[in-house]
Amino acid sequence: MSAVAPYLDDARVLDLFAGSGALGLEALSRGAASATFVDDSAAALRVLTQNVATLGAGDRVTVVKADAIHWADALGRDAFDVVFADPPYGKGLAARLAERFAAVPFAGLLCIEHGRGDVLPELPGSRTRRYGDSHLTFIPAPS
Repeated sequence: MSAVAPYLDDARVLDLFAGSGALGLEALSRGAASATFVDDSAAALRVLTQNVATLGAGDRVTVVKADAIHWADALGRDAFDVVFADPPYGKGLAARLAERFAAVPFAGLLCIEHGRGDVLPELPGSRTRRYGDSHLTFIPAPS
């Protein structure tokens, strides 16, 4: 999270494949103005809703039950400031999201966690950090 800290002050954050909401909630704790969480798992959304309530962050949160890729496909340019995505590994979802972002940069920065075997397109300014079998790729919107 420290790598994106400069982008978080008063940011509109999107957490795709949100699960428990850890990424978006951490962004809120580091100064983001709002967070939208998207996941299609009812069980994950129950946990997320409990986490939001426990932290008292409900007034800055929107929770959406939807397929994260399809939901992101409908986003327009600059819809968010920062987007976090942690799609299931090995299904091509990370690459598909990066390709959509290249076509329509729907945030100032896209951060995708993906597996070693998930090949993302080479996009200008992108950088990847490796943590064992997991990789974290940061893709800035084109200037």
